[in-house]
Amino acid sequence: MAKDFDRPREQQLTDEYTAIARQLRSIRYKLKTAQGEERAELVSLIKPLRRDLLKTPCTSQTDKKIHYIRYADDFIIGVKGSKEDCQEIKLQLSEFISRNLKMELSEEKTLITHSNTYARFLSYDIRVRRNSKIKHGGPTHCTKRTLNNMAELCVPLDDKIMKFLFEKSIIKQVNGQIKPIHRSTLLHATELEVVSTYNAELRGICNYYNMASNFNGLKYFAYLMEYSCLKTLAAKHDSTIAKTIEKYKDGKGKWCIPYQIKAGEKRLYFAKYTDAKKVKNPSDTITNAHNIYAWSNTTFESRLKAKQCELCETTESKHYEIHHVNKLKNLSGKEPWERVMIAKRRKTLVVCKKCHHTIHNQ
Repeated sequence: MAKDFDRPREQQLTDEYTAIARQLRSIRYKLKTAQGEERAELVSLIKPLRRDLLKTPCTSQTDKKIHYIRYADDFIIGVKGSKEDCQEIKLQLSEFISRNLKMELSEEKTLITHSNTYARFLSYDIRVRRNSKIKHGGPTHCTKRTLNNMAELCVPLDDKIMKFLFEKSIIKQVNGQIKPIHRSTLLHATELEVVSTYNAELRGICNYYNMASNFNGLKYFAYLMEYSCLKTLAAKHDSTIAKTIEKYKDGKGKWCIPYQIKAGEKRLYFAKYTDAKKVKNPSDTITNAHNIYAWSNTTFESRLKAKQCELCETTESKHYEIHHVNKLKNLSGKEPWERVMIAKRRKTLVVCKKCHHTIHNQ
């Protein structure tokens, strides 16, 4: 199809652009020898001609090209030509799919879109800019239309990002306003697991869209993610966002979750969306950490399934229960169960029914 369709340009530049450019060249040539009033008059002609040149279409539209891009079962065809050309290509494509693949082309999904209008492909909004905005720069330090006829990739903020936030119950709409909320499915996870889940989702999305021209639009997405995370941590401890930030301050104006490894203490900070721009080989993978932490067993459940009393160490009891206290500092350490809890630094103990009965009778 491309061999039959492609056609080279009959001329490189439009006649209008060539005429103005020729006038400018002529004036600049005369300036080399002009003096006095003649030179001043020639200089005054350059600015309006340069302004007209930047408003005039440069490249002649006398050529035709077609380009096909496919990923899995999704494809897009770029056509440099008329709308009639696009309709003919669509008809040929429909006949090929029907005859060779024994399938039907979806009329609803297969659209003919002007290059200046966004088309959705692989969750990106794609278009060719028609922008006459000029910029200063380059080796000659002159004004240029650097954005015109350039391909642009954009994040579909409303269709994809906001939809993701609503589906994950990260935000809700209250009186027409978007507000971040806590995620009840993560309340039983540890603080480290909560922040790790949000970080994985934030990085996955920002890494995927790091080529978008409106990437900075993800700043609002990052804000909603962070405050939903803080609300989840606050709800976990029946606290507030202000108290949560104060609790996890690192002394440098940020908040983080400290945790221990063999080498010592480390800190997990909330991910920055701008870090996606620094990654050379970004990954668009969003881990299933949320599902793991939402539906996995808690430490209580794992300890109960072990079916061993953490006080008398019996494994023969028919029932095992959780004994818990409000604060470890309130324990005196006089009773055996108190000494065990202090030694383990836990406010909970998995005990057999007999030991639990003994504890409460004391």
